Order: sequence, then structure tokens, then C-alpha cells
Amino acid sequence: MPKIDVRGTELIWNGKYGEDGKLNPVEKPGPYPFQIVEAINKPRTGKEEPHPFLFELWKGEEGDTFEEGWKNRLIWGDNKLVMSSLLEKFAGKINLIYIDPPFATGADFKFKIQVGEEAEEITKEHSVIEEKAYRDTWGRGLDSYLQMMYERLILMKELLAENGSIYVHLDWHVGHYVKVMMDEIFGYENFLNEIVWKRYAAHSLSTQRYDAISDHILLYAKNAAYVQLKPQLQQLSSEEMGKRFPHIEKETGRRYQHVALEQTSNIYSKGEVRIIQGKKVVSNVGWRWTQETFDKRLAENPYLIYWTKEGRPRYKIYADEYGGRPLGNVWDDIAYLSAGDSERLAFDTQKPEALLKRIILASSNPGDIVADFFCGSGTTLAVAEKLGRRWIGCDLSRYAIHLTRKRLLDIENSKDLENEGQKYAKKAKPFEILNLGKYERQLWQVKTFTGKGEKQALYEYLSFILKLYGAEPVSGFTYLHGKKGIAFIYVGAVDSPVTIQECLDAIRECKKVGGTELHVLGWEWEMGLNDAIQEVAQNENIRLKLRIIPMDVLDPTAVKRGDIQFFELAHIKTDIKVNRKQVEVELKDFVIPHTDLIPDDVKDKIKKWTDWIDYWAIDFDFRNDTFNNEWTSYRTKKDRQLNLKASHIYEQSGKYKIFVKVIDIFGIDTSQVYEVEVK
Repeated sequence: MPKIDVRGTELIWNGKYGEDGKLNPVEKPGPYPFQIVEAINKPRTGKEEPHPFLFELWKGEEGDTFEEGWKNRLIWGDNKLVMSSLLEKFAGKINLIYIDPPFATGADFKFKIQVGEEAEEITKEHSVIEEKAYRDTWGRGLDSYLQMMYERLILMKELLAENGSIYVHLDWHVGHYVKVMMDEIFGYENFLNEIVWKRYAAHSLSTQRYDAISDHILLYAKNAAYVQLKPQLQQLSSEEMGKRFPHIEKETGRRYQHVALEQTSNIYSKGEVRIIQGKKVVSNVGWRWTQETFDKRLAENPYLIYWTKEGRPRYKIYADEYGGRPLGNVWDDIAYLSAGDSERLAFDTQKPEALLKRIILASSNPGDIVADFFCGSGTTLAVAEKLGRRWIGCDLSRYAIHLTRKRLLDIENSKDLENEGQKYAKKAKPFEILNLGKYERQLWQVKTFTGKGEKQALYEYLSFILKLYGAEPVSGFTYLHGKKGIAFIYVGAVDSPVTIQECLDAIRECKKVGGTELHVLGWEWEMGLNDAIQEVAQNENIRLKLRIIPMDVLDPTAVKRGDIQFFELAHIKTDIKVNRKQVEVELKDFVIPHTDLIPDDVKDKIKKWTDWIDYWAIDFDFRNDTFNNEWTSYRTKKDRQLNLKASHIYEQSGKYKIFVKVIDIFGIDTSQVYEVEVK
């Protein structure tokens, strides 16, 4: 093996250096443009122009404040691709990053979902995409985990502002390794603290090792010279308060401790005489307070000064005015979330809001940008929202994005808390849900079918998808690509949604050659396609199935194991009533055709069609751009009821598009667009 070009004290693992002994550069794909798939709490201005595409692209042109048009963003996707794409607009601009990356257990990708009004709970295994992330991280051992963290920490450093700081939450498995890695990336001189968070008391009966009751949070600065933590106070236990404030004031019953007024470190005049409420105090020391301060304090509280038997004054510090002791690096006053905790959502690894509140208050200011690139159930983002910070969140799990969206929407129902003299937010400020959509797939297509002519690459792409679907390619057709049994197959493109026109062309060609069944496979779908095209297919006596090409196709391991499942598009049924300018939309049915692919423990919990639904929302004035969430009903841990009716009053007569979105208990969305005319 060639000599490794080590630059100093550092951690070495397989994959960090190449065969030539040189450090492997961190790949920074992109930047790719983000697609805006949903806007929340963002009212339309009436100035929006119709958009020709399914999704609007994020331009990053908003200002640096909410008043200037800033919108928080929640991004679904691989955080390496996401951060690489954020560099163009956000390099050197993020003030605080907190991450809670996966540890060494598969539990990090498992979560609990609740079904129906009775909140029947089941544990959902991670998706194939999440399983890929777990395999890539831990499947090849510690080396692959360290490589994953190294690449992402490099990107995070570039995103941090010069006065920015980063908190990395770890457990006993990997904390020591990541500490050495971060010394290399950020510089040993920029290491500020290792925080020990005591989660709970020991309870293990193991005789092999001591029970792990704490996590470790590494705190680094981009540049320590520009970082200053805002002091945080730690509350004392009742026992500690009793010891610290041992005296009880007879006149008021208040607990207190007394502190000497002598200040021996100051320059003093021997024999100085001070008069305190008629008492002459002769001392050869200086005093903490001036005579004026004495008089003022005693006027406010005549019991404030206490004299010793020797006649020396002491002033009282009252327990009910004590804010807490200055915070150290051992945090044992924030409890871990238990299973029955009201704050606890779907993930076992969820962290309490109190923990993130302390971190965000200590290391950011209102209006700063806070980021979490492993956002999970959205704790960091929810607390940042309540504390008036701007935020960016990202997660690989579709369900995590859905859970975070609901959590942010539910802020308006949260209890008021005091912070820095201001109330917590009562409603989440406008935020957008983004993804990299077709650009992530395009990257996969180029890497998978590279070095070939355009025609050959297209043929290999179609053959690849058809093989996964269990179909054979066919030739001599314009719109039909394959056949499976008696069914003809049409495969949609990687970088565009399947349109109604594409389906019409495939249906007509299928009928022309005597076919009776057509399966259309697509990554994305034109809005309103399902109902419209099913009616056409029925009139043409063609049995039509619309199936989703899953993102799992991008994972070679999943492909090799045969884990790919092409789910059929779900169906929405609604009843829309128009009364002059008022429209009422009622959700009447939601049908999931692919129940044979759903685990029995889930199906057994379903009592009625509404049990499949976790959330539904409406854009009453859809303009072929971003879905604008104007009305929504969703289930929470406390409130399991869904409102199945929504109404809206238009200000002006005319024709409008109503976009209905339903998200099922797995976090998968189904959409339908309807046209109405109001007078």
C-alpha cells in the first residue's frame, strides 16, 4: 500500500484515502434546483402567474427576513445532495447547525404510526430507501459510517457562517471517533465543549458493562474568535434549593441566603465610616454598594440587609428570585422522552424540545438561520420556529417530512411559553416543502447508463425498468414499450411527469393492436390524471393500471434483492357543491388498490376507508404552480378526528381549479384537481 499523505493528527479509515495515498475529495454533486411541492401558511397575493410545469422551482430570491419574503424550508432527500445544492445560496450563511445523526442501530429508521380514530399503534419498518441509507452507513461497518459523517461535516462547515456553531449529538458507539474527525475538519482550536446529557437513571441489569445513561453533544465553532455563548441558567432540584437557601425570613416567610457586602479586592480607605439605617459601620474594607445604592435597595425592601452579630452587613438573595446556576457541560435536568410523554411522536430517538430550546437560545439570535439535516420528527425546526429563528430542515424519510409538517402546523395549538421577554409563536410562519425530484433521478440515470448514445441509453433505461416490473421489451410500437402477460406496458420518462396525453396515446395504440390491458409506469403524474384517464380507458374497453416507479429503483442493492414494488395509484372521491361564490368540498372515499402489498398487521387495524388517511389539504385556487395549502385537516396524537368537509368563499366570479391532496398513514400523497365555476 502506498504511503498515505497524512497532514497531522487525524483519524484514518478505509475509504478516506485512495490507492495512491492521497485524500479522496468529497463529492459535491450539483447544485441541483429544488422543486417546491407545497407552500404552507403562505397566502396568495393574486399576482402569481400561471406555471407551465407540475412543480415550481425554488429560485432563492427571498430576502433575509420574514418581512422581506423569507420562507422556511423543509426538504425531502439525501442530505448530501441537499447540502451540495444549498451551497450556491447558503455557503457561509447558516448560524447554527444541530444534527442528531443515526447511531449504530436500525432503530434510527423505525417509527410508530397510529391508525384511525382509536390510534391503533404499529411499528413501521424503514422504507427501502431508508434501509439503503442504513446499509450504506452501518452495513459495511464503522468505516462507512465515518465516511458518511466526514463527507457531511465537510459540507456543513462550508454552510456555517463565520460566527456559526455546530452541535453534533452522539452516543457511546461513535462519539470518540467523531470528536477526532471534527478536530481535523473544524480545527482543535475551534472545539468549545463536549456536553454530557444525562438521559435517565441507570436501569440495566447487565454485568458486562455499565449502563449507558448519557449522550454526548460535541460543540464546535466555525471560528471560535467570533462565537460567544449566551449564558444559560440551570434550575436546581428542591433538595439543592433547600441547601442553597437555608434561611427563612421571619417577616415574609421567604427563603434566602445572605452574601457579604465586603469587597476586599477593591482599593479601600482604612477607617471608612458608612451609615446604614442608623447603624454606624466602621470597616477597613471597601464595599460592593455605594451609599446611594444602600439607600435605594433598603427603601425597596427594608428586610434586604442582614447584620451579623459582629455588626457586619449582609444582603439577602431570595430563592423565589433565583434564576438558576450558570450552566455547565453536564446537563442532568432535562428528562428523556418516555413512551407516554405527550410530546413524544413517532420516533424512539426523538429528543425533547427543552434540549433544543437550550441549544438554540445559547447559540443563536432571533432571525438567525438554524439548520438540521437529520431532522427526524422536526424537534429542532419546531423549537426554532417558536423562538423566532429562520430554519432549514432535511430528512431522507418521507414520513419524517410528513410528521414534521403536521408538527409545525400544530404550533398554533401549543401552550404559550415565555422567551426573552416575548411570547412564543402562535402560528408557524410561511414554509415550503421542497425536493430534488427529477434532478436526483437524472443524476442516477447519467451514472447508471453513462457512456452510451442517447438512443442506446434510452433503450437500456426502458429495458431496466421493464425487467424490474417482470415485463419484456417489445419493438415496432410508437408508445408501447413492453408486455407482461396480456398487458402492454408504457414507461414514463425520468425527468417529467406522465401526462394525460401520453396515456391517451398509449391507450389508443393498445386498442389498435387488439390489446385489452395497459399498465402505465411513472415516477410522477400530471395532476388530475387518474380519474380523467380511467374514464377514457373504460370507454375504450381497456383495463388501465397506473403504477408508481419507486425511488427504491435508484438503489442497486434493493434491485439486486428484488425488493422493488410498483404500487398502484390510490383514488380520491369527492363531492363538490357550488352555491354562488361558496364551494363545499367533501371527501367521500379514498381507495388504495394495492392492499395485497400492505402488511397484515396494518390491514387488520383498518376498520373503514378514513382509517387510511392521516392528513388532507386543499388549494382552492390552484394555478398549475406550487400546491398552496389553504385548508387542512389532520390527525394528531391528541386529536384523532378528521374533518371531511371544507368550505371556501371566492371573492370574484369565474372558473377555478381546486387541488385536493390526501396523505395516507405511510406518508404517501395522492392528488386530484377539479374545475369549478362560481357566479
